[in-house]
Amino acid sequence: MTDTGHLYVTWERYHRLIELLALQIHDSKWEFDNIICIARGGLRVGDQLSRIFDKPLAIMSTSSYVEEGGTVRGKLLVSEHLTMTSATLGPRVLVVDDLADSGHTLNVIKQELPARYPHLTEVKTAVIWKKGVSMFNPDYFVEFLPNSPWIHQPFENYDSTRPHQLARD
Repeated sequence: MTDTGHLYVTWERYHRLIELLALQIHDSKWEFDNIICIARGGLRVGDQLSRIFDKPLAIMSTSSYVEEGGTVRGKLLVSEHLTMTSATLGPRVLVVDDLADSGHTLNVIKQELPARYPHLTEVKTAVIWKKGVSMFNPDYFVEFLPNSPWIHQPFENYDSTRPHQLARD
């Protein structure tokens, strides 16, 4: 982290943090049936955890960072349906995202899932980073960031890359 309030994360560090998150979940001895990742930030986290735990992955799309270049939270939009390959969700699900920023998204989803899927008996949450400003306390997180820096993740360069900008070999 620099003194500018920004945290720059390499691919190597990003993948290691997900591994550390997997170890934390594993060490808790909590058993779950499915992983629900919150798209887009939780896609990579969910994919990696799904492979490590050998559990089915479901995707819930959300959108909230839509104003001023993604820096100001707009209205939270949550997809009506999950995308998944399993016929149903098991009773215990792990919801994953990359971070708990304000915590608003995770809070809404943790409340909505049991309302949408009444058979759920347990919903836990996991993120790589929990910021100090977060109003939500995930069940699992790897790094607590008390100063709530802006996190620059390694894939963000694609946010401004367009096909015509890619080099051809």
